[in-house]
Amino acid sequence: MTEKTTVCIAGGGPAGAVLGLLLARSGVDVVVLEKHADFRRDFRGDTVHPATLQILDELGLIEKFHALPHQKVSTIGVVQEGRRIDIADFRRLKVRYPYMAFVPQWDFLDLITAEAKRYPGFRLLMNTEALGVVRDEGGRVAGLRVRGPQGERQIRSTLVVAADGRHSVIRRDAGFVPTLIGRSLDVIFFKISRRDTDPDEGICVRIGNGKIFGATDRRTYWQMSYETSTGGMEKVRGEGLDKFRADLSELVPFLADRAHEVSSLDQLSSLEARIDRLERWHEPGLLFIGDAAHAMSPVAGFGVNLAVQDAVATSNILTAELLRAQEGRIFDDELLARVRRRRKRAVALSQGLQRATQKFGIDEALDGSGQPPAPKVFEKLGVAQWLMSRVIGLGFRPEHVRTQEKAPEGTVR
Repeated sequence: MTEKTTVCIAGGGPAGAVLGLLLARSGVDVVVLEKHADFRRDFRGDTVHPATLQILDELGLIEKFHALPHQKVSTIGVVQEGRRIDIADFRRLKVRYPYMAFVPQWDFLDLITAEAKRYPGFRLLMNTEALGVVRDEGGRVAGLRVRGPQGERQIRSTLVVAADGRHSVIRRDAGFVPTLIGRSLDVIFFKISRRDTDPDEGICVRIGNGKIFGATDRRTYWQMSYETSTGGMEKVRGEGLDKFRADLSELVPFLADRAHEVSSLDQLSSLEARIDRLERWHEPGLLFIGDAAHAMSPVAGFGVNLAVQDAVATSNILTAELLRAQEGRIFDDELLARVRRRRKRAVALSQGLQRATQKFGIDEALDGSGQPPAPKVFEKLGVAQWLMSRVIGLGFRPEHVRTQEKAPEGTVR
């Protein structure tokens, strides 16, 4: 079985879903593959930064986004020795949306794909996983082998976009190997119930005695993170849950009476926070974006927002050429290099900031030698806080939607 489209996107995460929407709204035929039956997964990136909120505004989706259950957070803080220091305050930025919004990633993806389905050229294939690339007689990537409810088949396309995450199947099948940029870090996620009398933490990291716990307010519960060096999950298993709960109670004292809610190791979800990136993001007929091109750590919540920025840049650069290819012209593969050139510096700088944060903040905190001095810089230097607010909120190269919408009824808006 073989079917055809103009663009086939592997991966229905933020990068793939947003790119699918952007291409479809301009009239490009696009298929997005999602290997799961739905988008509902815990502990996925769900911080939507001011720059991404601006993109949603440009797409006419900001009101629908704000109608979703969400929280607005204006500051990011660190608690050391019982005292909070804000390292970022988005209210200092002159932007339309001076806050980060927390929305479960599944709600965000449902919103994006529901909007994309308004356009006749968009198809979302759930329960359908990409197995590898298909090549033409000259070796150019010409589509994907996929497996879905109807079995295995091919989807032929002018362009394949791999947006299938840090463990990209397409990357492995095509022979692309990422370069490790920073030492891996393990982050263990879990949940604790929230009470109305709990303090207003926003986004807060608590540091002390060689431990780091993060607490993020999710309205009805706290999403907790325990940051540790590689192999942290095995260490927790070895020391036992009593030690884990005691550490949690010491660093986050207002949760001490609920630490017993962590009653099983099955409640802990571990993520290897690996920072890597491809030196080359493309070959003829194939482009990598999002985590498939550059895996990020959870530090500063860059992942989702860089993925969306990649999608916007890709659409801006390639849409006109894809529309010409859809009319029968030969696609210019040289344009794929422009996507990497456009995004590589922003990615490298973001990863550099994550590495610096890990080296001068996280690693120093984890070695148990004392409190890292880095957070105090933001207390003493207002310009440092403003700069961090801008870098986290807007990124190093914010993108804007430059393509026209071809409305479903055939008119151009």
